[in-house]
Amino acid sequence: MAHVAREPRVSSQGLSPDGLVAPVLLLAMPQVRDPFFQRSVVLLVAHEDDGSLGFVLNRPTDLKVEQILEDLDIPWGGDRDQPAYLGGPVEPQVGSVLFASRDVRESVSEASAAVTPDVSLTRNLSLFTEIAADPPGRLRVLLGHAGWSAGQLAEEVSRHDWLTAPVDAELVFADPAVAWEASLRSIGIDPDVLPEWTAGEQAAN
Repeated sequence: MAHVAREPRVSSQGLSPDGLVAPVLLLAMPQVRDPFFQRSVVLLVAHEDDGSLGFVLNRPTDLKVEQILEDLDIPWGGDRDQPAYLGGPVEPQVGSVLFASRDVRESVSEASAAVTPDVSLTRNLSLFTEIAADPPGRLRVLLGHAGWSAGQLAEEVSRHDWLTAPVDAELVFADPAVAWEASLRSIGIDPDVLPEWTAGEQAAN
């Protein structure tokens, strides 16, 4: 079952090899047909010369958080039906905890990796144990992560596979059923009018 590993790397503002700066939300465009990434909202936390790392936010699984924690002997004080989310296809056995920084004790927030002033991330088992005892309403337990090799994400963005949006806690923890549409509307785009192709694909046809 999932375990919590070392803290994930989170980019600092200013590390931008190609103009794309983490943290940022990546919004999959309609031409992205991969079943995993289709209509996904990804929280990109690291984007550097050697690669990129993020977490898909809107893929709930049938696995409950309480089930995961039972295997780790960690008491869960939250909703018994709260699902774990599939954060990506890479290392799905590794768990990460994403939460609203202001909804937990200051000591927990300070000991975690700050994605933004409002959103924090940890893989620390001791911190997760403390959070699980009285979990905040805005929390995601994520299994695995999404990863890109050097230059791969920049290429995908350049061919318009992804749009970007500022990281907003309300979008990060939005209902997964509407997160994609809400994120697009946050940057002034109506998802109902998006084309199903990119200019490059049309030219190739």
